[in-house]
Amino acid sequence: MPDHAADASRRIDILVAGAGYVGLSVAVAIKDAAPSLSILVVDAAPEGVWRRDQRASAIAAAASRMLLRLGVWPSIEPEAQPIEEMIVTDSKTSDVVRPVFLTFGGGGGGRAGSEPFAHMVANTVLNGALRERAEALGIEIRPSTAVTAIDELPGAMRVRLGGGDTVEARLLVACDGVKSAIRQMAGIRTVHKDYGQMGIVATVAHERPHGGRAEEHFLPGGPFAILPLKGNRSSLVWTEPKREADRLMAADEMLFELELEQRFGHKLGALTLEGGRRAFPLGLTIARDFVKPRLALAGDAAHGIHPIAGQGLNLGFKDAAALAETVVEAARLGQDIGALDVLQTYQRWRRFDTVQMGVTTDVLNRLFSNDSALLRGVRSFGLSLVDRMPPVKDMFIAQAAGTARGPQPRLLAGEAI
Repeated sequence: MPDHAADASRRIDILVAGAGYVGLSVAVAIKDAAPSLSILVVDAAPEGVWRRDQRASAIAAAASRMLLRLGVWPSIEPEAQPIEEMIVTDSKTSDVVRPVFLTFGGGGGGRAGSEPFAHMVANTVLNGALRERAEALGIEIRPSTAVTAIDELPGAMRVRLGGGDTVEARLLVACDGVKSAIRQMAGIRTVHKDYGQMGIVATVAHERPHGGRAEEHFLPGGPFAILPLKGNRSSLVWTEPKREADRLMAADEMLFELELEQRFGHKLGALTLEGGRRAFPLGLTIARDFVKPRLALAGDAAHGIHPIAGQGLNLGFKDAAALAETVVEAARLGQDIGALDVLQTYQRWRRFDTVQMGVTTDVLNRLFSNDSALLRGVRSFGLSLVDRMPPVKDMFIAQAAGTARGPQPRLLAGEAI
């Protein structure tokens, strides 16, 4: 009998599942370079839920160059806070004085006097700018639409959507998060490690200006990062063991602010919590395969890492840039954009960098999230040594900015695909 569901399918070139920054960046980057490719973005989240995201993200210099090339950065820049300086300390929570062992100047991207190595941007601003650009390019974004099933066909991936619609796409891009349903449907296994930690995210207002300085305090429970936002406000990423995090999340606002003040300090005056607090479990998750025929994983669907190095978002932007370049070049050559040999180019490009960053963050977390006096002495010596070696510091800045030497997608260098 004929398959009437298949006959009724909408046929497109690319279906992107997930309308976060990675999914939207993939769609915008491909459409900007190859307008003839038809792209649909579906998102399981309800309409407008992204407007309630109170988090902020650090966008590295390379990612901001990509966003500038894509015509997105001009809408973001007025609301972006440059990171002008960064300091690193290592102490106990109760210590009144926290010696600074490592400092980084904000002029970065690996070159003194150039653009800041990162900007802090509210997630609503980032997502809104990407959506605006997607709309200008004619990309349809369909909210409240989950992918419920996938089936590989000759020359296409049949994707069943919530509501009963069916789409046949030459390529399905899964950007549906660290617990990716599409990854599970495809039978792609992961390497996973649970850290037994929670990341608490909050925004605070303070009396005095931060001067664009970011701070990373290594405390026994884990790193406590203070990241500058526009105005007298800062974004916090606070790591604690799960039991302690549960206690802090259950505490009333007064007690939470007292605990926060103990870690934040008094240098910026009185603190006020803005918009509540959120907590999420921390772990290391890396997909064993980033691609299958007609399918590519990107962003958290391919990898989830510890926020200790602040590189999770920027790994996602690297995925978007690499995948877009792979797909666009294949289309220009008349190749099948969903064929496995084409997609393996993307996988080879991103796998080593992803595994390397995953291992790095895992080692850093184990090294710094403890109360060992011996390890604290080793850490303090190592940080102080790096602080006295400008070439090594420049290397770290270039890595953080995403501008380290080596092969990288053209968009991350600010060049067109």
